[in-house]
Amino acid sequence: MKKLSHYLRPFAGVLAAAFLLLLCQAMLDLKLPDLMSSIVNTGIQQGGIEESAPRAVDPDSLAMLLSMMPEEDAAFVQGQYQPASSLSEEDRVRFDQEWPNGADSTMVRIDADAETTAALNTAMGRAEYAVVQLLSGLSDGQQSEGSPAVSGAAEMDGQALAHMLAMMPAQARQDAIDTAAVTPDSITSQTGAIFVKQFYQQLGADTDAIQTRYILRTGGLMLLASLGLAVCAIAVGFCASRTGAGVARAIRSDVFRKVTGFTNAEFDRFSTASLITRSTNDITQVQMLITMGLRIVCYAPIIGIGGTVMALRKSTSMAWVLALAVVLILGVILVMLGVALPRFKKMQSLIDRLNLVSRENLSGIMVIRAFATQKFEEDRFDKANRDLTANNLFVYRVMGMLMPTMMLVMNGISVLIIWVGGHQIAESAMQVGDMMAFIQYSMQIIMSFLMISMMFVMIPRAAVSADRIAELLDSESAVQDPEKPVYFPGGRARGVVQFHNVSFAYGGADENVLQNISFTACPGQTTAFIGSTGSGKSTLVNLIPRFYDVTEGSITIDGIDLRRLSQHQLRENIGYVPQKGILLSGDIRSNLAYGVEEAGDDELSAAADTAQATEFISRLPGGMDTSIAQGGTNVSGGQRQRLSIARALVKKAPIYIFDDSFSALDFKTDAKLRAALKETTADATVLIVAQRVSTIMHADQIVVLDEGRIVGIGTHRQLLDSCPQYREIAESQLSKEELA
Repeated sequence: MKKLSHYLRPFAGVLAAAFLLLLCQAMLDLKLPDLMSSIVNTGIQQGGIEESAPRAVDPDSLAMLLSMMPEEDAAFVQGQYQPASSLSEEDRVRFDQEWPNGADSTMVRIDADAETTAALNTAMGRAEYAVVQLLSGLSDGQQSEGSPAVSGAAEMDGQALAHMLAMMPAQARQDAIDTAAVTPDSITSQTGAIFVKQFYQQLGADTDAIQTRYILRTGGLMLLASLGLAVCAIAVGFCASRTGAGVARAIRSDVFRKVTGFTNAEFDRFSTASLITRSTNDITQVQMLITMGLRIVCYAPIIGIGGTVMALRKSTSMAWVLALAVVLILGVILVMLGVALPRFKKMQSLIDRLNLVSRENLSGIMVIRAFATQKFEEDRFDKANRDLTANNLFVYRVMGMLMPTMMLVMNGISVLIIWVGGHQIAESAMQVGDMMAFIQYSMQIIMSFLMISMMFVMIPRAAVSADRIAELLDSESAVQDPEKPVYFPGGRARGVVQFHNVSFAYGGADENVLQNISFTACPGQTTAFIGSTGSGKSTLVNLIPRFYDVTEGSITIDGIDLRRLSQHQLRENIGYVPQKGILLSGDIRSNLAYGVEEAGDDELSAAADTAQATEFISRLPGGMDTSIAQGGTNVSGGQRQRLSIARALVKKAPIYIFDDSFSALDFKTDAKLRAALKETTADATVLIVAQRVSTIMHADQIVVLDEGRIVGIGTHRQLLDSCPQYREIAESQLSKEELA
């Protein structure tokens, strides 16, 4: 997983933008419950009145409130009001419009800064709350703002209220003031809003319009926040998808580049099915982790921490409810992850197995049909499929229980908050809107943990996939270019191939496949290799292009050890035709010009003539432009071999290797091809692996192999006399007349 940082570096700017957008999205998400709380508390319960200090109030009511304040607060508040008669002409016009029942003696609040306004609201709110406490005869803060004492006190005019308060004992007045001083502002502000609303109604203000304006304004902010949320979410999704797709593209390119540089030893280590899974499914898992994780890993902690802070701002007394929710959620997540994680880690290997069985079935379908083993293969596939299905079902059943359990916890916590919050509302310790906001913040906290739990599900599986990809990328090829390669003069070899006591063993093998091989192949000559099956013929010629490196000894071309040459330069000087003719999807022209893209039609036609492919190409509807299916499945085996030979001849290389490349040809075509080949490759070194003696009997030199050792070198005639193994092979294939 650490290597992901290497692939993420090019997207640093996109990641930074995504983080800022996520931060903005989280802030907006956390703001919505607060705005909803304001609509309920202020817009509905307080009639849209946000302040405890009225902007205009009759002098009697102001005097009554001043009498319920400490002297210091009273002096401060009195200094913040002036009579309407002192207003400017322009301000007086607005005053008359807003307060139709106002008079010259009406006291109007002076404009002040935010800090002064906050202090004024606090002082007025406490005074208004003290009035209610005094009139209700309670001093323990148990009276709610919706009680008859609150509404009755607010509806009385200032003179009547002042007269009633004057009749109260001085000690009762002081107790009410002291109680108000320690009451939370959230409670005093509710009482104050009711008083302010009554003051405004006495002055003829349209309080319904005030309420409507507040609700529309706050609702508009909620709509803007929701729109901002949508924009941020879309932008973050774009950034995350771009990053995930870009990283996946880079990893896929590196994996492909690495695999194309593998030698046969690496292909023996990593199965084809495993390479396909690593290049597709594993990279997809990493891409999903980046795409989803970028949003969740950053967003969930912000929401979780921010939701906790905002919830505690609404009510610290219910912090234990949040703690209980977190403990329950963590318990559920840990139990489920403990059960599911081992199965998640096993999933990729089961996908490998399914791909392996599927690939073998598809590539070997003709053999399966020929041996009538469809039932056996169906059972084998069914077992791999059932193993993967059972693993997936177990994992997803466990994870399927996560959401219902979470919903149970969420709903249970909601009920608990309503029950506890209802008691606090009854005790005037909390407002309805704050309780509703607390529920939403609690849900956000729970959802943040749920999102994090989903990451705990994705991360282990992606980590397994990332390790599998890293294992592939970190694997060192058994064949490496030298730090300072040697070059052929002019980049082209003369073609003298020499084996010097070469021995070779496959990785992990106990015995050598080839032992003490020594011979020389010169330009203008044909060197052939023959021997029983498993004698090491193909392995020997595969050492020349360095598909494997020798275990002991050395191979030289023009006196230069192959290991001192770069692989590219070496293979540029070799025309290679593999044992199994493989064509690539495209057309015949693109396949023949595969090694030399700039080859002209004349060169392609000449190579096709030599390979005896012109006749069947001309019969095809499209000629050279005839499409070739993947693997060349739309042409016969002999046609594939001839096209593969033509492809090698187009290179005009100084060295040609034909690894049993004539096996699918009939004797007539074989003879014609060898005759044409002798002319075309007159100056080149030709190495032929063959099973048929007739194919190589005219070779300049025949190397006979038996159990990885050379048991004879010479011409056909010489070997008949000196090599029993060769004579045995020849007698099994040729008539007495041909041997004579």
